[in-house]
Amino acid sequence: MDDNGNNKPQGLKIDKKTIIPITALLFGIMVFVGILTQVVPRGEYRLDANGSIIDGTYTLIEGGKLPFWRVFTAPVEVFGSSEALFGIAIILFIVLIGGTFMILDRSRVLKYIMSSIVKRYAAKKYKLLAIIVFVCMALASTIGILEESITLVPLAVAISLALGWDSFVGLGISLISIAFGFTAATFNPFNVGVVQGLAGIPMFSGLWFRVLVFAAVYLSLTGYLILYAKKIEKNPQKSLAYKNDLDLRERFGTALKDEEAVLANPSLKKATATFVGCVLSVFAVSFVSLFLTKAGVVPESLQMIVSNLPLASMAILFTAGGIAAGKTAGMSEKTLLRTFGEGAKAIAPCAPMIIFVMSITYLLKQGKIIHTILYHTYNLIDDLSPATSLLLIFLFIILLEFFIGSSTAKAFLIIPIVIQLAVLLGITKQTVVIAYSLSDGFCNLLYPTSGIMIIAIGIVNISYGKFLRWSWKLFAVELIVSVSMLMLALAIGY
Repeated sequence: MDDNGNNKPQGLKIDKKTIIPITALLFGIMVFVGILTQVVPRGEYRLDANGSIIDGTYTLIEGGKLPFWRVFTAPVEVFGSSEALFGIAIILFIVLIGGTFMILDRSRVLKYIMSSIVKRYAAKKYKLLAIIVFVCMALASTIGILEESITLVPLAVAISLALGWDSFVGLGISLISIAFGFTAATFNPFNVGVVQGLAGIPMFSGLWFRVLVFAAVYLSLTGYLILYAKKIEKNPQKSLAYKNDLDLRERFGTALKDEEAVLANPSLKKATATFVGCVLSVFAVSFVSLFLTKAGVVPESLQMIVSNLPLASMAILFTAGGIAAGKTAGMSEKTLLRTFGEGAKAIAPCAPMIIFVMSITYLLKQGKIIHTILYHTYNLIDDLSPATSLLLIFLFIILLEFFIGSSTAKAFLIIPIVIQLAVLLGITKQTVVIAYSLSDGFCNLLYPTSGIMIIAIGIVNISYGKFLRWSWKLFAVELIVSVSMLMLALAIGY
């Protein structure tokens, strides 16, 4: 309770009923991967100077298997691996989100944002939904944001609840829209740019068909979300998240009983403008990063830093914007520090989940079984028809997404071989680019090895099982759209 006897906003809080089952599932997957390292032969391809596979160089690795006991030491060992820096950055990122969101909640800046949106769009909420989906998809499709979507999830869910929808709609207009935009890539440097570069075709060429893919994915996603939102608005109890959302509505302060008083507060208006300005600056940084990458003016020694600018700027500017907003809204420095600490502590239980995701990737690399899986998969599709081969390549990348979430890492691993195989089978290189993009991104949200998905559903206390029960129809629709676009590309010789 606050000094006036009202319920104190609680910010983000990870419920034990959510975190324990997901953590247990990830541990089970880690053990399963450990078993795979015992039964799948160890093997590897030689790599060129760029880290790409050299076709025809696969050899079995002699020697013993990875000791099974290392499955249980992997969560510690992983911090001495190449995955450590990125994993630590993600953990730090979510802690910053937790602290910042608590400040936005306690200072009532979040309530001001929601009140403004509800008042302006109450009569045209579905237009708002369509606009948000388009903007999120466009940002991911062009500059390749993905992990940054975590910061948008609590805001989107809070707005969704205020408009009479549920948490799933909030996830749909934030995390899912960005993931689908990533997969419906137009200028995305991480799948289109890298893959076209590896395929030896002009970077970002063939744009017209990718725009067509973007339109198809956007229309199907928006249509699905609007139909679902209307159903929930008509009968809220049909939502799988209905009971959970009762708590979230209270936590996020979406009752909006004092809407006019909140909107009339000049300090909150100024604080909100400060926060929104900082968030918009992130997208400016992202566009600059994309421009520098495309222009080829960045020295090789600085390319890693420039490519990570969007994620770093999101963490820094989102946090700075939240603190500045809290200060502008009237919070003292002592209160800001205490509130930030409470928020960081509340979301910290996400950290073990990220460590298990890192450990799964670490075990796959240490076990030396990924190249073996690649080798046998390519041998299976060598003599099939172009259409069948294209579909199998598409499905294989979807399967590989379970083990390797990074778009760039997968591209360097498989594209050199896929391109050679595709040419022999009569599949154009541009069609391979489309197949790769469509199989990378949105399907990643299906897997518990997706760190951003696990964090996002944990933030709003939705179990992985409920997320699958809600999302499978949406992903089935997108699978149909993807296969249809692939067959069209093959038919016209794109």
